[in-house]
Amino acid sequence: MPLSPLEHDRRYGELDQVMRAYAGQTADDTADKPSAALTAYLRHTWHSRPWALAVAERQLREYADHPPGRLRLRLGEFYPIPDVGLPEGEIQQWLYCLADHIKHSVEEGEVPPTATPATHWEWQARFPELGQFLGGWFSQDMPDEFDGHDSAVDDYRASTDPQLTARLVGELHELLALGLDESDYALAVAELGMEVDPPAPYSPGGWLALVADRLGVPRAEYGPQPSDG
Repeated sequence: MPLSPLEHDRRYGELDQVMRAYAGQTADDTADKPSAALTAYLRHTWHSRPWALAVAERQLREYADHPPGRLRLRLGEFYPIPDVGLPEGEIQQWLYCLADHIKHSVEEGEVPPTATPATHWEWQARFPELGQFLGGWFSQDMPDEFDGHDSAVDDYRASTDPQLTARLVGELHELLALGLDESDYALAVAELGMEVDPPAPYSPGGWLALVADRLGVPRAEYGPQPSDG
């Protein structure tokens, strides 16, 4: 019987987060050094959900202790480890290696310092609402759906809960606070799902600052006005 969503999260939820961190990355962890993917996972999780590290370590180790057979995987009774480019015979030891790195990080208090995201997963994990905004309103279909960038921003604002809009503004300011070069801002918006260029004459960073200013102004609410008499 396939796993229910609740059972999946109970047994493999944080393991799945670790595996997602390896999308497009090399699983080149060694006993002496974690990969860029695991370092990104550790950095983001330490600074956002530190309690989840112990869960990840346990789930990784339990999965390695009891690897599923082909039949149970086919029936959906176990979480299938995605292809990370390693031979099947090396997966078990690799999972133990990840668990050991996470355990060491927690027990020794070794926290990767805050830094610019280094992987696609880390960009998406650190700036989730910005990813929704850029990926949802500024995909390659944007010119067919809206009259321009301003129209797309207005549509986001009109159709999005004000609390989420406020969260987006906070993420925009956080991204701008990184003080990146314009080439790095171009990379950032691409990693976060933007598939069109900013409107002329703005650079990526300049346009993000403009959007933050526009969305940071409280939306006017129109309705019946109280009478004077």
